Amino acid sequence: MSNPQQLRYSKEHEWLSAAEDGVSTVGITEFAANALGDVVFAQLPEVGDTVTAGETCGELESTKSVSDLYSPVSGEVTETNQNVVDDPSLVNTAPFEGGWLFKVRVSGEQDDLLSAAEYADFSSS
Repeated sequence: MSNPQQLRYSKEHEWLSAAEDGVSTVGITEFAANALGDVVFAQLPEVGDTVTAGETCGELESTKSVSDLYSPVSGEVTETNQNVVDDPSLVNTAPFEGGWLFKVRVSGEQDDLLSAAEYADFSSS
């Protein structure tokens, strides 16, 4: 499993892209997607919602369980991935590409976001 080097990671297994014009993309990691199993339903935050770093903002339901989705940053949701709502399996097949979950205009970050190497160490322990 390789985690893209340019992303940062939360201990709740979400990834965050670098901000472009103040907006970052959020998804779950391949590790989390594999642990969940086949994702069959995604409840994402709505455009315009305010999310808070470290707090729940949605759910992913798989054939195994229901898992909370946490925001790695605080800010306002600017876009959700309708493709994932229509086809939740994208979370499993392309967690770092087409399976992204939402975009957020960042107003505050968690201090404990990890680099790819730090996340690899964390998720393997």
